[in-house]
Amino acid sequence: MNATVRQILQRKGSNVWSVSSDTLVYRALQIMQEKEIGALVVMNEAGEMAGLISERDYARKVILEGRSSRETATKDIMAKELYSVAPGATAEECISLMLKNRVRHLPVLDNEKLVGLVSIGDVVRAIVKEQRTTIEHLGDYISGKYV
Repeated sequence: MNATVRQILQRKGSNVWSVSSDTLVYRALQIMQEKEIGALVVMNEAGEMAGLISERDYARKVILEGRSSRETATKDIMAKELYSVAPGATAEECISLMLKNRVRHLPVLDNEKLVGLVSIGDVVRAIVKEQRTTIEHLGDYISGKYV
């Protein structure tokens, strides 16, 4: 059995933290620290998902470019090309999409509605948990536990 995004969200929760596109990067970083998360969804004026901002964006597009996080808006550094998944997508599908597109976070959309956000860590944990369970079952089978 392959874990689905729905199952991952049931374990971790489906809270999605967001900021507006005009929010300063410094404030976005404060929210990430407060919530102990690595990325935020960026919403436009119409309340639609416009992008994602992550700690990685900060490091690469603020620090390395000599910008100030207290003067730069999230819209200026956010990732605008978004890849998303549906709740029924499998962990394997997520990891494949993440690796192919070099992203670490995937918004979860259910009928165009944002219902969650999964990180590469969430997906890897789900895959590892499944593999451990499979190994335990195989060990039990080999040792004759099911006879």
